[in-house]
Amino acid sequence: MIESDSTFDGTFPFSPHFTEAPGFRMHYVDEGLEHGEVVLCLHGEPTWGNLFRHLIASLSETYRVVVPDHMGFGKSETPQGRSYWLQDHIDNIEAFVLALDLTGITLVMHDFGGPVGMGLAARHPDRIGRIISVNGPTPFGQADSLDRLVANAGVSPWFQWILKAESEGILESVLGQLGYNILSTLKLNGFEDNSIITDSFISAYGAPFAHPADCLGAIGWAKGFATRAHQFEAPDAAAISAIRGKPALALWGDADRTLHAEHFLPLFAELFPGAPIHRLPGAGHYSFEDSPEAINRLISQFLLET
Repeated sequence: MIESDSTFDGTFPFSPHFTEAPGFRMHYVDEGLEHGEVVLCLHGEPTWGNLFRHLIASLSETYRVVVPDHMGFGKSETPQGRSYWLQDHIDNIEAFVLALDLTGITLVMHDFGGPVGMGLAARHPDRIGRIISVNGPTPFGQADSLDRLVANAGVSPWFQWILKAESEGILESVLGQLGYNILSTLKLNGFEDNSIITDSFISAYGAPFAHPADCLGAIGWAKGFATRAHQFEAPDAAAISAIRGKPALALWGDADRTLHAEHFLPLFAELFPGAPIHRLPGAGHYSFEDSPEAINRLISQFLLET
């Protein structure tokens, strides 16, 4: 776990906040207007709220930007006696949202933040105002969700490595050293702009995983895929109807080697027919790192228009 006051040479200058609502010490950023519209940003693997630092700075003058770190990631605690499956993260985010009583939420979801956010939307559609997917799947009861996940795994180096590492019994030992191999792991998943690599960048993403015991979140997300332990939330008909009527936006880095657009954007289009989809040329899986200005502009424009 990172020291709560770490700013990584000023690149993450936001005040830390904590809640025990999910049953562990969960860190979150809460920046901007106290009574403004809520923008809730959910990260994925193996990142944390640092991924959204440019978006936080861009939106916080006009909105209330809330960015939690999932259990076992970022500045949040990594409890040793808990499981780290998708359904656990959905439980945690639900407890977090209810504790802060967040309503009118614009969800901004990246990577596995997508299934977590859609799980929250299935349980509390009344609390959701908009959906924004940025290189993040939006499974919400579509009949072909699992088929698309399997098809994507067949062409994704990251998912292929997970399956191979689990079969060889090395997944825990390799991901247990993320503090040292974080850069190679991020590159395998894919960012394209190598100019962003600085000591502060590497430190920000590697520091949460200083010891093997700190890596349970990253290990759990990978292992849950390999062992099919993750359980997607099943929305009822009322939730599907409610969410389908929300304004939605998809942004997708076209160079994403981990989550391929052809496999996952149809999930979004089926749920939100007619919603805008913007492809980000040259941006990889971590498109918030590759194209922060374009993402900030497109999200700000969407929020103003809806």
